[in-house]
Amino acid sequence: MSGDKLKDFAEGSSRSVGEQQQPPPHQAVAPLSRYESQKRRDWNTFGQYLKNQRPPVPLSQCNCNHVLDFLRYLDQFGKTKVHLHGCVFFGQPDPPAPCTCPLRQAWGSLDALIGRLRAAYEEHGGSTETNPFGNGAIRVYLREVRDCQAKARGIPYKKKKKKKNSIKQAVREDTNPSMQSSA
Repeated sequence: MSGDKLKDFAEGSSRSVGEQQQPPPHQAVAPLSRYESQKRRDWNTFGQYLKNQRPPVPLSQCNCNHVLDFLRYLDQFGKTKVHLHGCVFFGQPDPPAPCTCPLRQAWGSLDALIGRLRAAYEEHGGSTETNPFGNGAIRVYLREVRDCQAKARGIPYKKKKKKKNSIKQAVREDTNPSMQSSA
């Protein structure tokens, strides 16, 4: 695959590597959802990445190290500024001036990509137990990327709390006068 096609993939372009495989016109096929289209594009791009390795890596021999190398490769096409420790803007959410720190893939994009590739692997006959995208090393890498980017941008990552419990608590307080605090 050419660098332009991988760059399109990394930037979420709508151009697809696998769009050459059109169904015959006499068959009515429902259009794929945005998620399904992106998943197909991601899967084709990862497959092409493996083919471009020297020597080429068959999908059956792909492991989590190939996936990690792929994620690192994609960083060169990122759009998220990640300040380095020596940068004067390290830890500032809104730096007042530009700097020379590198652009990287955003953690959320990588996390979503791994989710799509994990699903595609199993849809293409891979088992859950051998899925390289579900390997613990991938989760550790994504956690490190998330934490590094949060520190570099000065924005701590906090897991969102479920609203269901807070709504139930509010309802209980409204309906039970003994739970309300006296002011």
